[in-house]
Parts: sequence; C-alpha cells; structure tokens
Amino acid sequence: MTETRPRPLETPAATGDARLDALATLLAVIDRLRAPDGCPWDLEQTLGSLAPSAIEEAHELVEAIETEQDDATCAEEAGDLLMVVLLLCRIAADEGRFDAEATARSVTEKLVRRHPHVFGSEAADDASHVLVNWERIKREERREKGEDTSALAGVPKTLPALQRADRIGAKARSVGFRWATTEAALRKLEEEVAELRQAIESHGPEDSRVADELGDVFLAGAQLAGYLKLDPEGAARESIRRFEGRFRRVEAELGAGFGEATLEELMAAWERAKRESARLSDPGENSLDR
Repeated sequence: MTETRPRPLETPAATGDARLDALATLLAVIDRLRAPDGCPWDLEQTLGSLAPSAIEEAHELVEAIETEQDDATCAEEAGDLLMVVLLLCRIAADEGRFDAEATARSVTEKLVRRHPHVFGSEAADDASHVLVNWERIKREERREKGEDTSALAGVPKTLPALQRADRIGAKARSVGFRWATTEAALRKLEEEVAELRQAIESHGPEDSRVADELGDVFLAGAQLAGYLKLDPEGAARESIRRFEGRFRRVEAELGAGFGEATLEELMAAWERAKRESARLSDPGENSLDR
C-alpha cells in the first residue's frame, strides 16, 4: 500500500494587511480541504448538509458573548462561524453557483446602498433614524425585485419565536405602529395575562384557546422588551441559565433524596439556591448568607 504523504499548506503571499493575510490563509485552508485529495468529510458536504452548522456555530458565538467568555474564546467561536460561511461559499463554487467573491461583493454593495448617511448625501441624526432609513431602503429594494413589500417582510420564519417576535415588533414600531409609552406596553402584557387567566378559568387548560392566549402573553412580553431596549431571546436564555444553575444546586443539596422530597422541602432548597447564586454573583449583597 502506497503511503500518502501530507502536502503542506501553501501560504498566500503577504499583502501588508494582517486582516487580509489571515483571511487569505483561511481561504487557502478551505480550498485545500475541498481539493480532490483533501478531507473526505469536507468533500462530502453540500450546502444542505452544512447549513445547520452555521446555526450551531452562530449560537455558540452568541453563548460565548452572553456568558462573557474571554476574548480568545469569543474570537475562536467567531472564527468557527466565519469558517462555515467560507466553506459554504466554496461548496457553492464547486457547484457553479456562487463563491466567496460574489458573497463579499453582494454584502459590500448592500452596506453602501443602505448607509446613504455614510456613503451618500443623506443625514441621520441618531440610530433610530438610521433604522428607519434602512427599512425604507429595504422595502424599495424588494419593490424593485417584485418581492413582498410589507413593513414586516424579511424576518425569517425559522428564527426562534421570541427573536422573531422582537424583530417583527421592531419593524412595526419603525413605521409608527407602537404604543406611546413603555407603561402602555406593560399594560398590554398585563391585559394578555388577564385574558389567559380568564381562558383557563372559563374553558379549562386543555382548550385550544388557552394556547392562543398564552402565545399572546409571550408576544406581548417580547414587544415589551423592545420598549425596554432589551433582547427577549437573550433575557429568556439568561433566565433559563439561572433556573438551571439553581436547579442543579437543589439536586446537589438533596442528593439521593431529591426524588422523595416534598414540595415544601424542594421550595426551601430552591430559596437557598437563589440566595447562594445571588451571593456569588454579587458578594457585596446578602451578607447574612455568609
């Protein structure tokens, strides 16, 4: 059997710009992986098979940012996402569809077109004005292409529900469909909670109307987040992280007796877990817990 010797990576010539040099080297690595004698796994991938990796890597980057990982970790996760995007471009090029150049040129043209206050003669006094212009330009682009021109167009249906609710709400608010105050948005949430309670009491928890009202509560909560300038998806993830951490503390405290504990014992352990997590997150508070 003939031994296959590895072929060393041919590093592109330096340009004098460290950013371009790094990108050129990454492209060279991806090209090598997709070469006929490259990696069998990479050669088997298609746009469809690799697309889920883009979602996974994006979530890993978001998690690194939200959990305030160190810069090296965040850079590594951002690099993984960049790698997947460029590998998708190389796969598409192999199929005669598009490549990294077309992708870069497309987004460059879009950025210039949608920033007339930077690259043109329009003015934008603040970030909200920028967003209004951005959405207006997007609608004009869709109109020219014969696409959906609704103010709500362009939000992927596959986004996580709270994130999509946030984006839909932001688009609606950008064209004036908004409450006058944050307090009004809060009252709307309270109204939806009241309607959920009424549906449960009137029809029972099995009725389909209860699911509708619960969905309205989630939607109103996501809309309120927009008025508070919060990310509802990120806020929900943080709440889940807190719940998971406290639950694991309860498990650790009760040990083998967890399954036999009464609700009162579980709730007491839960309150202790809450105090402990609060103490660790801010040692200056809850000094009596020490």
